[in-house]
Amino acid sequence: MAGRPVTSGAVTRFAPSPTGLLHLGHAFSALTAAAQGDFLLRIEDIDRDRCRPEYEAAIFEDLAWLGLTWPVPVMRQSDRMAAYREALARLSPLTYPCRCRRGDIRAALSAPQEGALPAGPDGLIYPGTCRGRSHAEAGPDDVIRLDAARAFDALGRDAVAFTDQGTRHVLTRQQFLDGIGDVVLSRRGMGTSYHLAVVVDDAAQGVTLVTRGLDLFASTHIHVLLQHLLDLPVPDYLHHRLIRDTAGRRLAKRDDARAIRQYRAEGASPANIRRMVGL
Repeated sequence: MAGRPVTSGAVTRFAPSPTGLLHLGHAFSALTAAAQGDFLLRIEDIDRDRCRPEYEAAIFEDLAWLGLTWPVPVMRQSDRMAAYREALARLSPLTYPCRCRRGDIRAALSAPQEGALPAGPDGLIYPGTCRGRSHAEAGPDDVIRLDAARAFDALGRDAVAFTDQGTRHVLTRQQFLDGIGDVVLSRRGMGTSYHLAVVVDDAAQGVTLVTRGLDLFASTHIHVLLQHLLDLPVPDYLHHRLIRDTAGRRLAKRDDARAIRQYRAEGASPANIRRMVGL
């Protein structure tokens, strides 16, 4: 499509969730992605309880106002549940149903120890309470977890790695088990999870450079492990800096004062937004 800057020939994407208005951090992420090559837009709307059509409409309007273009129709995760079910079925020998709630996990982790509880990119590191359960025992409210140790065994790998802006980042099997653990691949009421959906979708769209914030850096080794398990290509990654408020906090969708729509209403131009985010 016209107006798209191409510098590296990469295929990249911006994949927001329509759960609130886009803010300056989203503008920076989208503009950074668009500067890398062929720019795709994807709507990550698996959280049907929080997603709203008015927020999706605002995403399109704000990005177009910034001068971005993308191919249509846009991929929506809510249309791709069959693809996620297929991927989950392929992984079923390496997964198990888990009925533990957050309180159960917290209690199991805190019982024998004091101090801070171990946490990783997927939250508290699961202690393995349900690891021996079979899928035949699954209940309607269970989540599905990846047995990380069995996954590494199946691959015959001692580590997973990805490249970010020319630097290779390696995580060993033991570091993965200790610092990430058995991640959730299908959440209650969703039929998938962010980790599984993003891997399946990036491959389906032919994404060769995943551009996203540093807050997702720690999740990337999860995605690389899933890519290997599903025989999908491992793209390159670009984890960019985060846009923060005056107190140093990362911007969130609840911060409407920094919403792109608010700046538009106050008379800002796209060039103003670019300067605000350091572009």
